[in-house]
Amino acid sequence: MPITPISLLVPEAREAAMLGLPLWRLDWDGRAIRRDFLFADFGEAFAFMTRVALIAERLDHHPEWTNVWNRVAVVLTTHDAGGLTSRDVQMAHAIDGVLIG
Repeated sequence: MPITPISLLVPEAREAAMLGLPLWRLDWDGRAIRRDFLFADFGEAFAFMTRVALIAERLDHHPEWTNVWNRVAVVLTTHDAGGLTSRDVQMAHAIDGVLIG
């Protein structure tokens, strides 16, 4: 069965999505969203990354991220589509949920 390609968010949809993600910011000229996280120490940062990794596997949508001691930077984009899609928005909400839950 062929895989249906996912569409990029049109500017209006991108703006609406960003309203629901106030701690995220557009990156890569609007082709990605980014959020930087700060934790008490490396253990908390790593635990966060572990929880996000499990969500990423379930959603089959994996972040680009970096970790230095207590900091984690997350960038979300859909490479297959060439930019920001609803999958990135869904993943951002799921990541935010890790901090709340």
